[in-house]
Amino acid sequence: TSHELQAEGIPNCEESPAPTLEEVNAWAQSFDKLMLTPAGRNAFREFLRTEFSEENMLFWMACEELKQESNKSVIEEKARLIYEDYISILSPKEVSLDSRVREVINRNMLEPSQHTFDDAQLQIYTLMHRDSYPRFMNSAIYKDLLRSLSEKSIEA
Repeated sequence: TSHELQAEGIPNCEESPAPTLEEVNAWAQSFDKLMLTPAGRNAFREFLRTEFSEENMLFWMACEELKQESNKSVIEEKARLIYEDYISILSPKEVSLDSRVREVINRNMLEPSQHTFDDAQLQIYTLMHRDSYPRFMNSAIYKDLLRSLSEKSIEA
């Protein structure tokens, strides 16, 4: 139902094979295991969308992408876009960061690198881990996925 809210230009989800029952069970063991798999990030992102906090995952993923970049001009362009999309107080997708981290970013933006948003990314990862992840584990999205995969494995 929340797919009408899809922002332009943002892929609905990452390319990923359907998760296995083992993977979905592993997500319950730790937030890190959830975030390591594209299927886990997609399911979690779907949940975040229902809580109107999908921008946290989008920001985290954009930072991961920035870290892979080595071309200086591409890094500067991506950093500028990340800043405009998620850090600027004018952005509708602004992520919640404390003032210390904002100051670090503003200093880093003078000469952007792959690590311009590291502190902010860690803060958002921690927020998702502490705040959204426990609710995700109790959500219908997670429980329905787990149930459907369990039923399939019984039938197999």
